[in-house]
Amino acid sequence: MMCRIVYRVVTSLLIAVFVTIPVVAQDLARTPSGQPDLQGVWDFRTITPMERPEELADKPFLTAEEAAEIENIRALQDAGRDDEVPADIVGNYNTFWFDRGTSVIGTMRTSLVVDPPNGRIPALTPGAERARVAMNEARQDTGPHEPTPGGWVDDLGPNGLQVRCVTGFNSGPPMTPGGYNNNVQIFQTADTIVLYNEMNHNPRVVPLDGRPHTQLRQWTGESRGYWDGDTLVVETKNFLRETSFMRGGASAELEVTERFTRVSAEGLLYSVTVNDPLTWTQPWTYEVPMVANPDPIYEYACHEGNYSMEVILAGAREKEASERSR
Repeated sequence: MMCRIVYRVVTSLLIAVFVTIPVVAQDLARTPSGQPDLQGVWDFRTITPMERPEELADKPFLTAEEAAEIENIRALQDAGRDDEVPADIVGNYNTFWFDRGTSVIGTMRTSLVVDPPNGRIPALTPGAERARVAMNEARQDTGPHEPTPGGWVDDLGPNGLQVRCVTGFNSGPPMTPGGYNNNVQIFQTADTIVLYNEMNHNPRVVPLDGRPHTQLRQWTGESRGYWDGDTLVVETKNFLRETSFMRGGASAELEVTERFTRVSAEGLLYSVTVNDPLTWTQPWTYEVPMVANPDPIYEYACHEGNYSMEVILAGAREKEASERSR
């Protein structure tokens, strides 16, 4: 626990100086091929919300005092939860398993969304709005990890892809800060980038050799990358169907442009432009400052539908029976 506390404190300090110590181009660590070295494990935890809260409508940035107050409130909330008795509910997580972060992003923005300038996700298209209303009606009184009544394969529900271990809820593309597993490891050669997400041990291989997109649709889309100066640009499209992004809110026509820019020895700026004309009325962009994580990524085990629970309980009952027979 002490190691976790120390790491969080160090991470908070690194985030605080994220935009204050930029690295000029000639100081960037580079690979033998001359490109900026993006390799390593990068942490994208933050308590900054995706959208700007309505009460901060005209305030794009926090003051240092406001940021400290928000972080203090989160610390008090987390400390209070440590004393709570965990609820005896199947599928419930207690606070120990969450790792949402303890700090706002170093830019002090009030939202991760930077475009539109109001920090809010654009309105849904009429078709997407109708689909969302229909989904909410169909899923009334249905738990977030349960399939929509009448369909498990055809309609997985808002959390279906991650419950079925198809994709992770924050690994994307695009990546978004979530409840836990907020790390990505980057591997890099002259002609290939691999984005290995901690969530759902999801590796995404990104060719950099100029090959075009094909028409092969995949769960995580089809990614192609190139260098724009010292920024790595990754364009992804050809999704199989809805993704886990925005809890299944995007369509198969989603197109994502990710930009990775090394801004300091300990900082990587991750910028994402989302374009899905079937879902939102205009493209929108969000940014997440990532921080170097000195720890390795460990393998993530995903139990589809938590079917392993039956085996766990069966083992416990067998152990109890064995002890009674002694």
